[in-house]
Amino acid sequence: MNKQIKESELILNDDGSIYHLHLLPDDIADTIILVGDQDRVPLVSGYFDKVEVKKHKREFVTHTGFIGKKRLSVISTGIGTDNIDIVLNELDALVNVDLNTREIKQQQTVLTFVRIGTSGALQPDLGVDSILISSHGLGLDALLNFYDYEETEDIFDLRSQIEDQLDLLFINPYLFKAPGNIINKFLSVYDGGITATCCGFYAPQGRTLRAETKYENLIRKLSQIKLAEHRITNFEMETAGIYGMAAVLGHEALSVNAILANRVTNTFSKKPEVIVKQAIEKTLEVLIA
Repeated sequence: MNKQIKESELILNDDGSIYHLHLLPDDIADTIILVGDQDRVPLVSGYFDKVEVKKHKREFVTHTGFIGKKRLSVISTGIGTDNIDIVLNELDALVNVDLNTREIKQQQTVLTFVRIGTSGALQPDLGVDSILISSHGLGLDALLNFYDYEETEDIFDLRSQIEDQLDLLFINPYLFKAPGNIINKFLSVYDGGITATCCGFYAPQGRTLRAETKYENLIRKLSQIKLAEHRITNFEMETAGIYGMAAVLGHEALSVNAILANRVTNTFSKKPEVIVKQAIEKTLEVLIA
C-alpha cells in the first residue's frame, strides 16, 4: 500500500476538489493551455465547438471543452512562477493522485501544457508583433531551486556558460529544455530561443520607476550572451517555472510567446490584442492538426 499524502500537504475542498483550482479530475483534459490573464480564457474557449466545464476560484479560471474530437482545457495561472508552482502541482495531483485515498497512482498520466503568453524581446532583430517559441526556460527566479532534480550534462554546460556571462551574484539560475515532444509540432511554424523568466516586472526586468535597480545592465547582458547554438531571445515571468515543474513531474510543455515589446529597441506593439489573437489561433490550429 502506498503511503498516504497528508491532509496538510494535499488540501481538498469540502466537495473533494483540489484546493486552489477548485477542480475535480474529470474537469480537465490531457492537453491544457495556460494563460496568465483571466480574461484570456474566454478568448481561447471562444474557439471551442463546445464548452462543458466552466469553473472560477481566485485568479484561476478554467474552461474545458472540445474542438472537433479534441478535448482541451484552458486555465488562467495569474502572474509569476509562484502561481505556476500551485497550478502545475494541483493539475498533476488531479490525474496522478487518488484524491479519495491520497495515494499516488501506479499508472501515471502525462499532461501536455502549452503556455500562450506575452513577452519582451531581447534581440534587436525580433520585432514587436512577432511570435516565437521557447526552446529552453532560464529561471532568474528561485522556484526550481526548492525541488530535487538531476541536471543533464548538456544543460549543466549550457547553464554554466550563461551563468558565467550573466554574472548575477544574487541569483542562482536554473535551466530546462522544453520537456517532451510537443515542441516538435511547432518547430516548423515558429523560430525558437531561450526564454528568461524573471521574478518581477520592474527591476527584475531592467525597469526603473522610482526605486533604483542594482543591476542596470541586465538587458544588455542578457541580449549579448554568446553561446554556440543558442541565444536568449526574450523574457517574461512563467516559462522556466512551467518547463521545470513539467519536467520534474513528468509532463510535456511548450511556451508560445507573443512579442509585445522589444527592450533593446525600446518599441511596443500598437495593437497587442491582434498578435495575441494570432498566437491563440495558430496554437490551436497546430494542437488539433
